[in-house]
Amino acid sequence: MEGRLTTAAEPLDILQKIFGFSSFRGLQEEAVSAVMRGEDALVLMPTGGGKSLCYQVPALCRFGMGVVISPLIALMDDQVAGLKQLGVKAAALHSELEADERVRLWEQLRSNQLDLLYVSPERLLTPSLLDVLKSRQLSLIAIDEAHCVSAWGHEFRPEYRELATIKKHFPEVPRIALTATADTRTRDDVLSVLHMEKARVFVASFHRTNLFLQAQPKLSETRQVIDALERHMGQGAAIVYCGSRRRTERVAALLREKGFTALAFHAGLSPIEKRALLLRFRSGEPIVVVATIAFGMGIDRPDVRTVIHLDMPASPEGYYQQIGRAGRDGELSHTLLLYGGEAMARARYWLEQSQAPESEKRVMQGRLESMIALTETTGCRTQAILACFGEMLPSPCGHCDNCLHPPATFDGKEAAQKVLSAVYRTGERFGAPVLTAVLRGRMIEPVERHALHKLSVFGIGRDRGESWWRMVIRQLIARGAIRLSGEHGSLGLHRETARPLLRGEVPVPLMEDASFKTLSALNRAGEEKESPLSEEEHDRFLALKEWRLGEAREQEIPPYVIFHDSVLRDVARYTPKTIDALGAIKGVGRSKLERYGQIVLDVLKNS
Repeated sequence: MEGRLTTAAEPLDILQKIFGFSSFRGLQEEAVSAVMRGEDALVLMPTGGGKSLCYQVPALCRFGMGVVISPLIALMDDQVAGLKQLGVKAAALHSELEADERVRLWEQLRSNQLDLLYVSPERLLTPSLLDVLKSRQLSLIAIDEAHCVSAWGHEFRPEYRELATIKKHFPEVPRIALTATADTRTRDDVLSVLHMEKARVFVASFHRTNLFLQAQPKLSETRQVIDALERHMGQGAAIVYCGSRRRTERVAALLREKGFTALAFHAGLSPIEKRALLLRFRSGEPIVVVATIAFGMGIDRPDVRTVIHLDMPASPEGYYQQIGRAGRDGELSHTLLLYGGEAMARARYWLEQSQAPESEKRVMQGRLESMIALTETTGCRTQAILACFGEMLPSPCGHCDNCLHPPATFDGKEAAQKVLSAVYRTGERFGAPVLTAVLRGRMIEPVERHALHKLSVFGIGRDRGESWWRMVIRQLIARGAIRLSGEHGSLGLHRETARPLLRGEVPVPLMEDASFKTLSALNRAGEEKESPLSEEEHDRFLALKEWRLGEAREQEIPPYVIFHDSVLRDVARYTPKTIDALGAIKGVGRSKLERYGQIVLDVLKNS
């Protein structure tokens, strides 16, 4: 990249020679062209959709240095490591740099030696850095994870609001804001806060065809998690999201007992502990990370094969970003959401008790209800989640559990009346365990102590089992007919919603419990996606991975920074015999070809 700071280049030339791609995908070219013309842009693309190229390419084409604002050190370090492999002069300025690294970076800044500088929002706005940047020519300013700007976003960060001053400090520098998840309200807020009202807006489809979406009611949580990991993780990685630190530790310990390599990640870990865990996660070994939502943003391991949620996400936006960590290499990947009616009710209760302003609570409530509806829908789950982003999928996706195995429904009018009557007659004081005991006529201790066996509703549901009544209660909670009326899980009636159900005035289609559907169709879909490697090709692929792992350990970088699995798979399949033939493979840029080309050919020759 010698002389890049003073010599302009064409975007397609940079894309091909540096990044190794023959052409842009989707909206990338339009977004790049807008920034090349000096316009501001807002880019919304799903995880793995190629957002980074939308600012990296124009930053390397335009005169000057590009500045990239990023919220996470791990994300910055990942991006910088990858760019250095491509021969790009990139650096990240953050609090975890050693003293000598910090001195060297400031020298590079002052002597105009960098193509791209990654920095956190709070550090960007320090007087010392602003002074240096104002004395340099900047090609662009990129604001990654831009949804953090918005108070309506699911990952709001107050320091991102301060980026509103960028326009004042750098009025002539084009800005490009990027995010993988933002509903219409959040998009509008981002544009308003950043004073980018005139920006070009590029919204790609959020449809990830390689993600299989599945939701199951919690019946045997441990068995369900282990079953999903054994079915889908393979030699890749998995992420299991939990709602609390304590839960991550407990689940990780349980999985280790079952033979999995499992680590807990949460905000309570020290920076050193977090860094060690991230290094293991990126190393390429099969591993399960059990985490709170503190883990995820910017995590760029391509072969995450499954993402599991043990607790209900607060919004469809957060949920979709988290499952977007799976399948970044384009391979078929699995997502599983486990849900329970009591957890839904508890989430509603705590939201009601929140001290947030009413306008904010209404937005949060709408998002929670959308999330709950997603779990209980009998239709296509992908259509349901995309609708939350304002995208209408014209036909069912064909790669979710409801599409492959449509849930059976039944007329639940009578069952709903029995449950709602039981809630009312028991004084709206008890949770699901006592309620199901009353319905089934079981004399458990609370029933006897509170004389519930004397009520007219005692035993009116003897013909059904406990899990069946739990299923009905859960769906009535999802419909909003039952609410949490106390801190300890007591269920009460939402009068407005429950009244017409009690009177039998409206139909009540309920979903039959189909928690453990067979996924053979999913496996077939994966086979149809791409023809598998032959035995010889697979041997070459393993040899290439073994070489890559050794190279990565020597350089102390994640293996996928050198070459993604998809690139090595193509190399193994096509077996190039010359440097030129190797360079024609997608993802092999000029810098990597010069650095690794002959070694790769030697590995192929000897495998």
